[in-house]
Amino acid sequence: MRIDRTHKSWLVASLVILGVSLLLFATYRVPSANRSMGGTAAGLAFGSAGFAFMIFAALLGARKRVPVYRFGRTQTWMRGHLWLGLLSLPIILFHSGFRYGHGLTAWLMTLLIVVVVSGLFGAALQHYMPRVMTREVTMETIYEEIGHVRKQLLEEAEELMKQAAAGDKKIAAEGSEPDSSASAIAVLDEAAPLRNFYEQELKPFLENPGARGSSLGDAAQARSAFAQLRTLAPASLHTAIEDLEGICEEERQLTLQSHLHLWLHGWLLLHIPLSLALILLGAIHAVMALRY
Repeated sequence: MRIDRTHKSWLVASLVILGVSLLLFATYRVPSANRSMGGTAAGLAFGSAGFAFMIFAALLGARKRVPVYRFGRTQTWMRGHLWLGLLSLPIILFHSGFRYGHGLTAWLMTLLIVVVVSGLFGAALQHYMPRVMTREVTMETIYEEIGHVRKQLLEEAEELMKQAAAGDKKIAAEGSEPDSSASAIAVLDEAAPLRNFYEQELKPFLENPGARGSSLGDAAQARSAFAQLRTLAPASLHTAIEDLEGICEEERQLTLQSHLHLWLHGWLLLHIPLSLALILLGAIHAVMALRY
């Protein structure tokens, strides 16, 4: 979700709510250090509002998973999730009188801070990462198809090597005397640098692109390696080398896309479970506070 001009109304509304809440807190706050803000009428109002904002933010996930009950635009829910979720932190701070507390209260405050911070981190990623992917991953493919595309790249590289070997044998046969194999051996030996490079560098890189230590994972080092390979191989193999270099570049793009996708979605592994725990413990805290 990009943060653009469409968020202006949410930003203004959030600032108004925050300003009014700050004014109310300054008016009704408990000055005594021995009294709790949370048990007062104002404190309960702040707590109820903050918890309501948390529940609204959590309902976004429920809306995505239960399509039957979807209502409202997705973008509206996303903006509300972001701004009301962010606003819940200062509202709860007003509820607690800026006290961290202890026991369950301390756990709730810690969870809330972590959830809000992880949400802001995720919002920043979703704002900037698509731009980075557009700029850096020019060969972007469907994420679920990356494994299939990698298999195709390896098969294509194997086919290129077979064609290169067949071409060398043909050239050797045409350029040699019927009763002599010396020229054939010489031509075939010219393809040895390409075969060695493929077996030792390129094939392992395509089979296990995530492995560290391969120079082909770096674009500059890969260009240098392929340039050196061209000086060692005959001109008849330069077209195959160029195609293999294109395959290597596409594999680097797939690896980069996988890493960016992990950053773009991996933060949810922290954010979602902690959000659910926050809602559950918040409900327990509310029941205990009202009952006792």
